[in-house]
Amino acid sequence: MAKPFASSADLGEKRQSLEVLAEGVYALTAEGDPNVGAIEAEDFLVCFEALATPVAARQWLARLREHTDKPIRYLVLSHYHAVRVLGASAFGADVIVTHDKTRELIAERGEQDWASEYARMPRLFKEPESIPGLTWPTATFSDTFTIDLGGDRGDLVLAYCGRGHTEGDLVAWLPRRRVMFAGDLVESQAALYTGDAFHHDWSTTTLDKVASFGAETLVGGRGAVARGKAGVDAAIGQTRDFLAVMLREAGAAGTLKEAFDRTHRALAPRYGSWPIFEHCLPFNVSRLWDQLHGVERPRIWTAERDREVWDQLQS
Repeated sequence: MAKPFASSADLGEKRQSLEVLAEGVYALTAEGDPNVGAIEAEDFLVCFEALATPVAARQWLARLREHTDKPIRYLVLSHYHAVRVLGASAFGADVIVTHDKTRELIAERGEQDWASEYARMPRLFKEPESIPGLTWPTATFSDTFTIDLGGDRGDLVLAYCGRGHTEGDLVAWLPRRRVMFAGDLVESQAALYTGDAFHHDWSTTTLDKVASFGAETLVGGRGAVARGKAGVDAAIGQTRDFLAVMLREAGAAGTLKEAFDRTHRALAPRYGSWPIFEHCLPFNVSRLWDQLHGVERPRIWTAERDREVWDQLQS
């Protein structure tokens, strides 16, 4: 029996949980759907991630407004994927911040990614007609970008840790609270999407850099908030292990289909029940297969290519 394409059959609403991680630090998780967050400064807000549509973003903001009415000065986007950025207009932020490479990726493949992700995950695109167009940053950086939160709140540091989930992922680090928003560079009890990834860099030097901050609370791209040093180490370790298994199994295969079958067989016992595992794996292995065979930068995903890969590997 053929498996439904990607997450097209996942139409049930997920239970959202707003968690206060520290004074003025918020995260919204939703049973494996994309996580978002916010940090209060002395007289403004920094929001992290924008969700897939303005309607979806406004639902998050309504919950946030139960805790604070400060104006949103900064909207930080961890990378370019549509489900993370297309709701940006709802925030009315003075400044939208990304890494330099994220802006380049939006210009190069933002339209195609929008169409691809909408077909893969239609439930996340609440009232897609509310999207005014591609989201463009108004400020970018290459290494670090520091936001002074004012008063005794210290700084929020946006940092580039290297190529990973995409070419342009950033993390948001709150040193005074030891809290990190890691975007999709780390997942906690949720499967990885690696369809635009650089697997070798991500599994080694990039995750090493993420770990070096010494976070004691970590909000990954999906899944539960990781709490305490052991919890953070476990989330980073899970991410690293998932990538290592992919590299080992695909690297030992003779064909793309064999690479998929070997990888699925090796990962499923530990990760198969986690959110979006079956959805992501064909796209993950296709990208890794390309990378192992000399395709340095990820090929652009289109709705048509998505279906071809799915039919070849997962149906």
